[in-house]
Amino acid sequence: MTSSTQQVTELLTAWSSGDQTARDRLIPLVYEELHRLAHRYMKRESPGHTLQTSALVNEAFVKLVDQRDVRWRNRAHFFGIAAQLMRRILVDHARGRQTAKRGGGVHAISFDDGLYVSEKRSAEVVAIHEALEQLTKFDQRKGQIVELRFFGGLSIDETAEVLGVSPGTVMRDWTLAKAWLHREISPQVPEVRGF
Repeated sequence: MTSSTQQVTELLTAWSSGDQTARDRLIPLVYEELHRLAHRYMKRESPGHTLQTSALVNEAFVKLVDQRDVRWRNRAHFFGIAAQLMRRILVDHARGRQTAKRGGGVHAISFDDGLYVSEKRSAEVVAIHEALEQLTKFDQRKGQIVELRFFGGLSIDETAEVLGVSPGTVMRDWTLAKAWLHREISPQVPEVRGF
């Protein structure tokens, strides 16, 4: 564990115990990392996209700070929750951007590249979200892995840490989940790639 990771974990633990000064010291450490994560989502967007990186970070951060009943275990747990919140924000944004041409002008997407939301890709985001909900109903762990890897940008090792399983298990489940999602999404998004 790096000193930065250890520091974040210690501050999260202290904040969970009610130490508000720990939360205040934690904010600059995690905000930067959240911004990097959101920037990865947004860097491939066209200049006219409607959701800005800072807006995504700010909205996710506000929701994270409002989490009152969470006992933060470590940095990976925190960013796992952040991934879930960012997913909800992105899906809500995508649903709001959809037009009467639902799915029109669809282009290739890749589960290995992460998610980038623009007006053109709103139908894809909603299709992925709906398929992910179905996957989670019958295999919760595979759904969590997709959420953490695809929406949260976590590595295999970080995902394994959040879920308390081995990296090998994450790799196997990730491979199976991508294949299942490809099958489910292909009729709606014909040029899905990266599986």
